[in-house]
Amino acid sequence: MVTFSNPWAMTFLPDGRLLVTEKPGRLFLVTTAGVKTQVAGVPAVVSSGQIGLHDVIIAPDHASSGRIYLSYMEAASGGERLAVARATLGGGGVPTLSNLQVIWRGTPATTGGHPGARLAISPDGFLFVSSGDRQQGAPAQDLSGTLGKVLRLNLDGTVPAGNPFAGTPGARPEIWSLGHRNPYGLVLASDGRLFESEHGPEGGDEFNLIAAGRNYGWPLVSEGNNYGGGAIPRHSTRPDLAAPLVSWTPVIAPGNMIQYRGTLFTGWTGDFVLAGLASQGLVRVRVSGATAAPTATEVARIPLQARIREVEEGPDGAIWVLEDGGSGRLIRLDPAATL
Repeated sequence: MVTFSNPWAMTFLPDGRLLVTEKPGRLFLVTTAGVKTQVAGVPAVVSSGQIGLHDVIIAPDHASSGRIYLSYMEAASGGERLAVARATLGGGGVPTLSNLQVIWRGTPATTGGHPGARLAISPDGFLFVSSGDRQQGAPAQDLSGTLGKVLRLNLDGTVPAGNPFAGTPGARPEIWSLGHRNPYGLVLASDGRLFESEHGPEGGDEFNLIAAGRNYGWPLVSEGNNYGGGAIPRHSTRPDLAAPLVSWTPVIAPGNMIQYRGTLFTGWTGDFVLAGLASQGLVRVRVSGATAAPTATEVARIPLQARIREVEEGPDGAIWVLEDGGSGRLIRLDPAATL
């Protein structure tokens, strides 16, 4: 079985191969048989602690354009900042990224902390980016910066019309929602709604429905407490702030998540599947009810006896996972053994 050094994300290409990122700054092209080839032309990455090379997704027109998107941390005055680039993946003897263009940079730069750094493209052609608060707390409520936010961009990195804070003096116009801590899951559901999962502090991991202009409360409220003690007011004390649909204490420490669209895993279709780091497996969440005000419930846990950083659905409906750590394995799950 193929392994990776601190893998962080993966995505399937139309031909069934995968792209896999390693946090230290490497990108691999991988066959489902386990043959991996390093991709040249990856941008320079700052890798330390939780930051490095993060997400990779393909453009909607990838089959004809070869275009992909990457999120990563780059050096900047004052520390590091989250960047999003797009590039063309070329084949040949050595797979290579060409025409690389940085289309968005976060602000302010700071050091360390959790980056968020998830990417998702909506059916109507917008690029959503999650940006962690980098363990700074208060900037998640500051509209002049992008820490602790979900952003909405055009596919070229420009700001689309209709973003909720575009007319707010001093606000970054790409902000879509605020008050997030460490948003490591970002999914456009089959019905077009945007869902997000994030790490709480000591307790209080969250699964959220993201709506334009909403404030999700961090660090004003949380379902967890400060590390080492110290209560944080709960969402119930601030009905003006959006509460999670599901929260977890003890934490599951979610990696990414998907909405399962296939049928290979019977009874899973439409459920959200979260990679679990602390919970060492997968967590299934089912959403039901009104479009704007749904309910959600955890329906199952699938133990895998390892910290799971990433989960993706393959073209045939199979589920693939990446284990976390210095020798994280890429594994295709067997429905008969997993259910």
